[in-house]
Amino acid sequence: MSDINRKKIGIVGGGQLGKMMILEAKRLGFYVVTLDPDKDCPSSSISDEQITADFDNPHAYVKLADKVDVITYEFEHIHANILERLAEKGHVVYPSVQSLKVIQNKYSQNRRLAENGIPIPRFSLIDNIETIRRLGAPDKFGYPMMLKSTLGGYDGKGNAVVVSESDIEAAYLSLGGGDNQIMAEEFVDYTAEISIIACRGIDGSRVIYPPAENTHKHSILDTTIVPARVSDKIVKKASEIADRVMEVFEGVGTFCVEMFVTRSGEVLVNEVAPRPHNSGHYTIEGCFANQFENHIRAITGLPFGCVKLRQPTVMVNLLGESDGPAKLLGLLDAYKDPNVHVHVYGKSKSKKLRKMGHITVFANTVEEAIERAVNAQKIVKITGG
Repeated sequence: MSDINRKKIGIVGGGQLGKMMILEAKRLGFYVVTLDPDKDCPSSSISDEQITADFDNPHAYVKLADKVDVITYEFEHIHANILERLAEKGHVVYPSVQSLKVIQNKYSQNRRLAENGIPIPRFSLIDNIETIRRLGAPDKFGYPMMLKSTLGGYDGKGNAVVVSESDIEAAYLSLGGGDNQIMAEEFVDYTAEISIIACRGIDGSRVIYPPAENTHKHSILDTTIVPARVSDKIVKKASEIADRVMEVFEGVGTFCVEMFVTRSGEVLVNEVAPRPHNSGHYTIEGCFANQFENHIRAITGLPFGCVKLRQPTVMVNLLGESDGPAKLLGLLDAYKDPNVHVHVYGKSKSKKLRKMGHITVFANTVEEAIERAVNAQKIVKITGG
């Protein structure tokens, strides 16, 4: 076995993204150690080793680092300062801690993007309620506008829409205004939400996946459609932006760049995630080399696999229907369609609107893939017992 295959990989986080990283790492012969506070996390059944400890436990990170050759992570809301100390001692962390620290804070992320000429919505840091009132003026952001917690938000959590001046105080307080750092963004009148999975290697080489078109329910991703139903001009523009974002952050690994397509034909970056992403799950069946395989290839110094789309592909999420011990229903009926692929994450407990799995369907046309995916989503349910 070559030196590259003897590398041991450490993953901070044992959720579904970590699990799917491990599936690709194990196929390539790598040894994987995970760090997660839940001994029954999705990755627990396939990790070679698991360190069960909180994400703010510095001793656990040191233990992980001492066991592996390279550390990566499956979500960005982790203790970057601990990883920074490990990197300073010579431990390898991908994506870099410098990238992580900037991206963790939505305000610093936006500043870095703006400083490098990446198109984004107008934004401003909020000092107090009066600052929001000033931004509501017609010559500023106007109404509606978006308020965001700069730290920790995901799946709509940490966001609040201000429709009029009367909404300001409630929105500000709902995000912990006065205690938490908050920023405002102009509200984008978009025609489509798209995302691009992009990967960058240790040597700076890059691959860009096809843009995906996303729709949300309850501020949670519901459906991803590839190819995105946008013009060739938008595809080219979005792909170029994603490539520039990878250069800005000098990331190693898989990143997701979420974007808005405006009515005037602009493409604006919404957020960047320094990891594989829910909207990239279509790549597992839809592309020759998926986002998780190319993440593992990137952080271990291997050349990238082909990112071309095999066929039009649609992914739909499976959210928990109710709270309690997880129970899968409808798999037999869903699999009567041979193009349906069900992924169950292995979470022991279902919670209403918690991501419990996803379905991918590929077909000859986007329309056919959408129809079959929606039908499968109606059949497969994950309930709380």
